[in-house]
Parts: sequence; C-alpha cells; structure tokens
Amino acid sequence: MSVTERPAPTAGAPLDEDRSGRGAAFSSPEGGEQLRVVEPLIFAASRPGRRDVRFPTPSDAARAAAASQPDIPADALRSAPAHLPEVSELDLLRHFNRLSHLNHAIDLGFYPLGSCTMKYNPKVNEWAARLAGLSESHPLDPAVLSQGSLELQWLLAELLREISGMAAVSLQPAAGAQGELTGLLMTRAYHRSRGEGEQRTTVLVPDSSHGTNPATATMVGYQTVTIRSNERGGIDLGELRDALGPYTAALMITNPSTLGIFEDQIDQVVAAVHEAGAIAYMDGANLNAILGRFRAGDAGFDVMHFNLHKTFSTPHGGGGPGAGPVGVSQRLAPFLPEPLALLVDGDAREVKRNAWAGRSTPGVRFALEAEGTRPESIGKVRAFAGNFGMHLRAYTYMISRRRSWTTAFIRPRSISR
Repeated sequence: MSVTERPAPTAGAPLDEDRSGRGAAFSSPEGGEQLRVVEPLIFAASRPGRRDVRFPTPSDAARAAAASQPDIPADALRSAPAHLPEVSELDLLRHFNRLSHLNHAIDLGFYPLGSCTMKYNPKVNEWAARLAGLSESHPLDPAVLSQGSLELQWLLAELLREISGMAAVSLQPAAGAQGELTGLLMTRAYHRSRGEGEQRTTVLVPDSSHGTNPATATMVGYQTVTIRSNERGGIDLGELRDALGPYTAALMITNPSTLGIFEDQIDQVVAAVHEAGAIAYMDGANLNAILGRFRAGDAGFDVMHFNLHKTFSTPHGGGGPGAGPVGVSQRLAPFLPEPLALLVDGDAREVKRNAWAGRSTPGVRFALEAEGTRPESIGKVRAFAGNFGMHLRAYTYMISRRRSWTTAFIRPRSISR
C-alpha cells in the first residue's frame, strides 16, 4: 500500500474520523498514532490492455535510422516483460495528484518547521526552476552553452555580496551548516598562512548562538569555549575579552541571537576579536530580522553564511538539496572555495543595472574560474558550483522583490571591503 497499512477494524467498530482535510487519519480507537490506507498502489488500478500514452507510428526515415543501430546485446535483454501497471492517463494523473496532497504544501497551510525557516516557497520560483534552458543545463556543459546559468550565479553572488557588505561570495556550500564548515576551514587556512595554525586552537561561542556553531568548530578540530550572556541577553563583553588571546582562532556569533536579541555591542565585540588577531564569524541564521538594516561586512565581520531557505524562500533541504553561500572580507577572499563564476568581458555595473530592470546585456561573457587561479583556496566543498536549482529559486525571489529592495543594482555606489 502507498501509506502504512493498519489492521482492518473489528466488526461494528467505528471508522476513524478524518479531520485533516487531506484524506489521512492519524488516530485510532485503540489509541496511539497510526495511518489509515488512503491511496492504494497504482498497481491496484491496473487493467490489462490499458494505455496511458500511445506513440505515433514511426516514419520511414525513423525506421531506417533505427535499423542502422546495433542490436542490444542478448545478455542485456529481459527474460520476461517488466511488471508495470497498465493504467489510463486519468488514472495516472489522479493517483499522483492524490499522493501529492498527502504532503504538506503552501497550498494547504502554514509550514511549521523551525524558528528561523522562512516557511514560504513561492510558486514563481518553481516555474523559473523548470524553464528548459535552466533545468536542462548541466555543470559539465562548456561555458559557451552555459552563459545564462553562469550569469545567474554571478548575479546572485553579487546580490548577496551587496546585502552582506562582504568583499566576495561563494555559492558552493550545500547547506547552512556546510557554509559554517567552509567559513571555519577558511579561518584555519588564514591562520596557517600567517604561521599561526598550530597556535590558534579555540573558537569562542556565545551561549545564545546557533546550535550548529560549536558542532562545526569541533568538526574542524577546534576546542570550543562558551561565552555567557549578560543580564540583557547580549554577550558578556568582559567575559569575552578575558577569553580572547593568542590561542583564539575565531568568535562565532549569531546576530540577532537565538534569543531574538540584536547584539547592541557588536562594534566592541568585533573590535575585541580583531585586536586578539582572531576571525569574526557571523551566523546568518536570523538574517531576516536585519535584512536591509545591518550589513555584517560594514560591522567588520570577516565571514558569514547565508541560509537561502531562511531568508530567500528556497525549500528547506530536509535531506534534499540545499544551499548555504558564504561571504568573506577581503583578507579571507583568497581562501574561498573554487571555482567562482566570473564576469570575463563586460561592465559589471551595466550588467547588474540591466538585470535589475529585466534586460539582458549583449556582448558580455561569463566563465568559471580556472583551477589554480587562487593557490590559497581551500578547494571544493561541493561538486561543481553548488546546488544550482536553489540558486535559481533564490535569485527569482530577489528579482520578484526588486521594487521594494535597495541594492547595488539601483544604487550608484559599489561596496568593497
């Protein structure tokens, strides 16, 4: 059965009442939670001879072309026909449509996952993600056939760079947690490049930070030191300064914090971290609250990651594809994962202005960075350039909101730290 099968009720027992509105019942007279069968397998609708699609009779040219093809090897042929359901087109469509309504979706209600997940996946994003020229592109396609995809990745990185105030952005990490991992791998590479890799062994983590922060630091091989909050819920500046020293590699702070409080001492926090020679890392988990009002790069942060599902409306991974781009200051830019999407020929300001207005720019050319361009790069953290489908959805959302956003696409100035 398509849904977990439960024993048939005894004679005279009342049937469970379905209050879900979607055809599934989660209660039973015996108590506990069980699923009632609400949709049989499609094989139950199968009838011999039914056809979903009838292919046209092949032309003489098609027959001739097929005749010139080599025969399939005998050991690759089935000994018996595949056991497949024989159903009509209506049976097929109705079956999968009913199954789709067993999943929660934006059409059916609020998405109650996590305190910092956006819970909003606009359908225009899915429309854009299914455009043939984008959905059928492949990361191994030559650059001449991938100009639209490369332009989109370059534009998204530019948008995120402007939003964060950072010097450069990589779209490669496949999730927010991997963005954290990437940030700390770059932190480690930075300290090693200065001859301090063995010396700096601790990462400071406030007790109000995102839970993945200490886990990520541990994965990279650092020891974590917890910094307590003060009576107002912010970081205890005195305790932070006491903990900072020549052994500190970084401070990982979530701002606003998991308590929902914006750190009003952020300038003093970052200054203290830099004075100790450490890296200031900002977790972008709660970026929604400060989008357009605060930029991590302007505050002096060296690295932050973006959660596209939390701020820019892409679906939450849930074990599937995700995206956690990471932005860095100028001093960490050489260590970003490779490759980056680059504008090779053309004026960046013109390309961004045209894109923001919905126009293409003739004569421009994009390419992926050549391997070895940045010898200090930490290399790849994900195959190719990341999960392109998530990048496409996030960019679609940003473009659809362009009338209410103020960014480098419509401002004359350019941010570079």
